[in-house]
Amino acid sequence: MQSLIIYKFTSLYHILEELGLDLNFEISFVDCEKSLKIKVKNLNNYLIISNKKYFKTTNQFVLENKPIGIFKLVEKINIEFLKLQFNSQSQIEINNYTIDLNSREIKNDNTKLKLTEKEINTIIYLSKSRTTVSIDELLEKVWSYQADIETHTVETHIYRLRKKFLNSFNDNAFIISKKNGYQIK
Repeated sequence: MQSLIIYKFTSLYHILEELGLDLNFEISFVDCEKSLKIKVKNLNNYLIISNKKYFKTTNQFVLENKPIGIFKLVEKINIEFLKLQFNSQSQIEINNYTIDLNSREIKNDNTKLKLTEKEINTIIYLSKSRTTVSIDELLEKVWSYQADIETHTVETHIYRLRKKFLNSFNDNAFIISKKNGYQIK
């Protein structure tokens, strides 16, 4: 369930509370930062709306352009919820790395590395497998090649990808070469 938290904006809360049955999100009001932290601690899908910027968070929507029609406001809130959902679905955690599918980057602490689409697909495929993935399987599933074609595509890509990880993150153990393929532990 989506939760709309109205922060220090009493008049908006009363207006939206009257419309509560017609909205597709839960509405609550919070007037202090401590209560807000407690409230969002157990929520996954939430948006904080206020009439001015109080703190830095990606889940805050500041309603600055007033007056606004109620239908336009509800539309803006729904768009903000969609943006949050899109952004949360574009982040993939693998070990101590975060892949951002939108920007095609992998991050670790403050270091970012640009990746190609094939590199991202390779990493995701390897990370989902609990066992070693053969070269033929990667050819078929990631590159859509027939497994019996003689090529060194996988080996070349993995070599370059491992080199990027070593140069950017000083990590030479992210993708492990095994006797019968590759693995991410």
